[in-house]
Amino acid sequence: MRILMTGATGLIGSALGRELAAAGHEIVVLARDPLGARSRLPFPCVIHEWASATDPVPEAALAGIEGVVHLAGEPIADGRWSEARKRRIRDSRVAGTRGLVAALSALETRLRVFVGGSAIGFYGDRGDELLAEDAAPGAGFLAGVCVDWERAADRLRVAGTRVVHVRTGIALAADGGALAKMRLIFARGLGGRIASGSQWMSWVHLEDLVRLFRFALENERVEGAVNGVAPEPVTNARFSRELARALGTFAVLPVPGILLKAALGELAGVLLGGARVSSAKVESLGFRFRHPELGPALEDLLAGRL
Repeated sequence: MRILMTGATGLIGSALGRELAAAGHEIVVLARDPLGARSRLPFPCVIHEWASATDPVPEAALAGIEGVVHLAGEPIADGRWSEARKRRIRDSRVAGTRGLVAALSALETRLRVFVGGSAIGFYGDRGDELLAEDAAPGAGFLAGVCVDWERAADRLRVAGTRVVHVRTGIALAADGGALAKMRLIFARGLGGRIASGSQWMSWVHLEDLVRLFRFALENERVEGAVNGVAPEPVTNARFSRELARALGTFAVLPVPGILLKAALGELAGVLLGGARVSSAKVESLGFRFRHPELGPALEDLLAGRL
């Protein structure tokens, strides 16, 4: 399949591109910085410039496209949310998706499948409720962004395109993302639970998440929202204990919620809240996780990196 990708230089995108290319798919990438992307991407591809989410999508990039993986978006957890930053987070996802969908809708040949990134932020802070894909959206900024992000892609259904939204949990990777940041803190004995530690963390090993995106692309039965999380969500307190154990250290320094709010403002709510998200739908469709349990998943990711 000839597949158009956005967000290909990110943590998920670079690993997914490598997986898809190895499986024989032909990859076309839209990138803000084509020269920089060329030096960073670990898989063969054709690269076209898409400098801004508000710019037109280059027509040449759309030639012969059968499938799309849309992952582009401003990072969420890279600092305090100013109003300008919130606009960038929203526009990069919602406006960018609308522009891409408009370009794809104008194609003479119907697009077969569109797999878009979304996030479990869709559900908001839901306490102990077990959340399947048919749960109502939550409250707050991120939930609103996710709702509009998915709605923008759903416009492709009118033309008969199969649309999938992968609501990604906390992606755990050996060399990037949240785990890499936490490892540096915990390895020094400075890590611990956040506030009470009772908030749920719905996580997923990067290998499984990449396989799930490919599964969504290739499997005609996958449609609509699917949760990109492992079968075993855990509380923040347990996650902290498991990470400390995998690193051979202790999780003894809890982070007070009031300190987190002072440092991060509105963003702190993402860390102080949580969602207990179910993987039952993707498993019922035939997807099998290679890393369903947190302890062994952390051991696999941290092997040789202690």
